[in-house]
Amino acid sequence: MKHHDVAIVGGGIAGLSLAHFLAPDRSVVVLERESAHGYHSSGRSAAEFTLRDNAPPVNALARISHSFMAQPPEGFVAVPLLTARGSLWIGTAGKEEAVAQARRKAEAEGVAVVRLTVEEALVRVPFLDPEYVAAAYFDPDYCDIDVDALLQGYARSARRAGAELVTGAELLGARQEGGRWLIETSAGTLSADVVVNASGGWADMVAGRCGVAPVGIVPHRRTAITVDLPAGIDVSALPEINEIDETYYFKPDAGRLLASPADETPCEPADVQPEELDVAYAAHYLEEATTLTVGRIASSWAGMRSFSADRLPVVGPAADNPAFFWLAGQGGYGILTSPGLGQLAAALLTGSALPRIFAAEGVQPATFSPGRFG
Repeated sequence: MKHHDVAIVGGGIAGLSLAHFLAPDRSVVVLERESAHGYHSSGRSAAEFTLRDNAPPVNALARISHSFMAQPPEGFVAVPLLTARGSLWIGTAGKEEAVAQARRKAEAEGVAVVRLTVEEALVRVPFLDPEYVAAAYFDPDYCDIDVDALLQGYARSARRAGAELVTGAELLGARQEGGRWLIETSAGTLSADVVVNASGGWADMVAGRCGVAPVGIVPHRRTAITVDLPAGIDVSALPEINEIDETYYFKPDAGRLLASPADETPCEPADVQPEELDVAYAAHYLEEATTLTVGRIASSWAGMRSFSADRLPVVGPAADNPAFFWLAGQGGYGILTSPGLGQLAAALLTGSALPRIFAAEGVQPATFSPGRFG
């Protein structure tokens, strides 16, 4: 029976980022239940990089993560991880003050946002409906994240450092014997000193299979569609378009326009599929805010984002078993914060000091500890 220092359950962005940071110091195996990494959440994310728009501890993790993504380690990826996009924030009649307040808040944070007239907004996005848009501003502090490049970079780096990445290995159960975990998977049995629960929407289920109390991780479904734009519109030059109350958003995606109703519907962990009503809402918002007519939906899908009760990540040893380590509840910002969370988890697992930037950003491990739930 093969033994590792650490068995990471879950081969999405959380598990692979931890493997990247941990494998140089510990023997690591990553167990992924699907046939490919990042299948359920990471691979279905329309990820963006922004240094705001989340709770302060999450934004701190994002700032920590920025240097990694802007200047990845040598040999990590062959393409840029970040591409400047910018975001156009819009509000319809009656929401002018909400737009103004959001703009002033960004200005107070030192962001060089640009107040726009309706006519100027239409220059940036020519298919917006001038009868719908009553106020707008442009926020340059948004980038696209190349999710696949980031995910594959973590995987390659972890393998080079000696980590073993196993797909088709669903955790069936685990128990402790002689100070070690005996782990039964659909691909065989192995042992490890520590089990890391990086299984996303399945996090509470995995805890139960290890005899550990759940912490209340709830998966939520989010829906997206893509549509073709009329000829003559340069999709790549468009900003992301966000409704000021975050009712919906649109953004370029592989030569098409992606639209999402920004839904967060609690669901069971599964290979989630889009509901017809949510697809209809995505098309409705797109037609309501623009002059476009959605005649054909090129594609539609749904992904999971999993939250704890306070919507902050859960990182650290379980209160009832220190050999079981939580790395879950990343919500919709797991990709954005993966370098920060990967470093935090690796430091806690090895007993190493955190990089100084964590203290500079005011990040305290206790903020994310499972013990905060009592």
